[in-house]
Amino acid sequence: MINFWINKSSLKEATLIPKFYDPEIESYFSSLKEEYDFFTISELVEKEYITCSTGHEIGKMAYGTGDIPFIRTSDISNWEIKTLPKQGVSEEIYDYYSNKQDIQKNDILIVRDGTYLIGTNCMVSELDEKSLYQSHLIKVRVKSNELFDEYIFFLLLNSPIIQRQIRNMQFTADTIDTIGNRFYDIRLPLQKTNKNNKTASLIVKDLLKNRTKGKLLIKNLPFLLEKCLKENNIKAFEEFEKEDILKLVEKTPQDTITSEFGRFEAFWVTKDSLTNDIILPKYYDPEIQDELKNLEKTCDLVPVFELIEKGILSLSTGDEIGKMAYGTGNIPFIRTSDFSNWEIKFDPKQGVSDEIYEQYRESQDIRENDILLVRDGTYLIGSSCIITSHDVKSLYCGGLYQIRVNNIDGFDPFLLLGIFNTYIVKRQIRTKQFTRDVIDTIGKRIEEVVLPIPKSSELREKISKSIEELVAERIDARIEISKISNSILPAIS
Repeated sequence: MINFWINKSSLKEATLIPKFYDPEIESYFSSLKEEYDFFTISELVEKEYITCSTGHEIGKMAYGTGDIPFIRTSDISNWEIKTLPKQGVSEEIYDYYSNKQDIQKNDILIVRDGTYLIGTNCMVSELDEKSLYQSHLIKVRVKSNELFDEYIFFLLLNSPIIQRQIRNMQFTADTIDTIGNRFYDIRLPLQKTNKNNKTASLIVKDLLKNRTKGKLLIKNLPFLLEKCLKENNIKAFEEFEKEDILKLVEKTPQDTITSEFGRFEAFWVTKDSLTNDIILPKYYDPEIQDELKNLEKTCDLVPVFELIEKGILSLSTGDEIGKMAYGTGNIPFIRTSDFSNWEIKFDPKQGVSDEIYEQYRESQDIRENDILLVRDGTYLIGSSCIITSHDVKSLYCGGLYQIRVNNIDGFDPFLLLGIFNTYIVKRQIRTKQFTRDVIDTIGKRIEEVVLPIPKSSELREKISKSIEELVAERIDARIEISKISNSILPAIS
C-alpha cells in the first residue's frame, strides 16, 4: 500500500477511490516520455485505429435453444475461449444478433464486468467466429496497422502496466464490479520507433496459431479418441494433425457443454434393476450401455473402483481453507473454475500465503502429472486438467478430485486424461451427477464410471504420447506468450 496526497482539483469526475490515482503509474509514464508516445483507448477509437463495442443480453430463455456458443465472461481463460462454452443458442437467435455483433477472427474480447475476471481477454480464432457474446464483454477490432497490429495490441493489453490500470479503474456497480466507460481512459505507451513490434507480432501470431490447433484437437478429441478405440489404431489422430486449420474448423462440431448430457429418451427399468434405490432416469441411460458394448472388442471396460482396488489409481479430495485465507499470498488455490481446455489458468482467482501452503502441502501432496477432476458444481462437473511442473506449488479445493496413476505399466496419466475426455466417459459422469443442496455433485459415484482402456499396448502408448505432446506444446506456447507480454513494455520499478 502506498500513501500519497492528491489535490481536490486533480479529482476526475469526483472519483474518491485512491487506487484510481496510482502515483506509481504516473511516475512510470513520466520515465517513458522520451521513447514512447501515449494514446488513450478513446483517442485510438477517435482516430479509427480500433473500434470497440459490447455484446447483448439475449435473455435466459434463449439459453440451451441450440449449440451456437453464447460467450460469457467465464468462458474465457488463458487467452482463448473454452472448447465447450456453458450456453448455446439457436440459429434463429444467432441470425438476429450476428450482423450487429459481427465477430471475426482476430477480434479481441475483453471482460468489462465481473470481479476477478475483469481485464481477462482472448483473441477470437477461426473456431470461434460463429458465436455471440454477452454485454459484459468488450470487442476490440484493430482497423489500422499504422501504430500496431492486433497481436501487438493483444500483448500491450496483457502487459502488467495495462492490467494494473484496468484494476485501478475497476469499481463496484451494484452487485458486481465493472470498468465501464473508464476502459476508454486506459493509456497505452507505444514505442516511437516500433523497432521490436514486428518480431514480437510474428512470434505471438505463430504461438496463438499453435494453441488454436491444439484447442481444435481438444474440441474434437471425444470423437477422435472413440474412433481410435473402436478401430484399434491411431489413424484418426494422425490424419487430424496433418490437416490445415481451416479444414479442421469445417470438420469441428458446433456444440456447447450440453452435448455431454445426451438426448431425451423414454425407456423402462424394472424395480429389480434399480441401484441403491436411485430412481433418476438419466442414471440408467441405455445408450451408454450400448456404446460400452460396442467398445468391448478392442477395450477392457474397467470401473474406476477396480483400478483403485488394484492400486493403479488413487483418489483424494482437497480442502476448503476458508475465505479468510484468500488473497493472503501468491500461491495458487485451485478451484473448480480455475481450469479449462485441460490446463490450469495462469492467473487463478485466489492465492494463499506460504504459511497456509505449508499447512496443507503434505496432506494434498500435489505432484506433476496428477489429474484434477471437478467433483462438485453444475456445468463444470467432469472437467479435468493435468498438473504440470508449473502447477506443483499449489493447493486445491474440496470440490476437486485429485487422481494419481500409481502404476504406469501400460497405463499412464496422459492416457487417463484422454479417456476421461471421451464422450462415453463424460456421459457417464453426467448421468451420475445429482443435486446436493444448492449445487450438483458426482460424489463417490465417480468410482462407478467405466473406463474403456485399449487392449493394445501399442495403441495405449500412441494415444498417451499424442496427448502428452499436445499438452506440452500448448503450455509451452502459453508460457512464451506470457513472457512476451510481460516484456513488451519496460518493467515498472
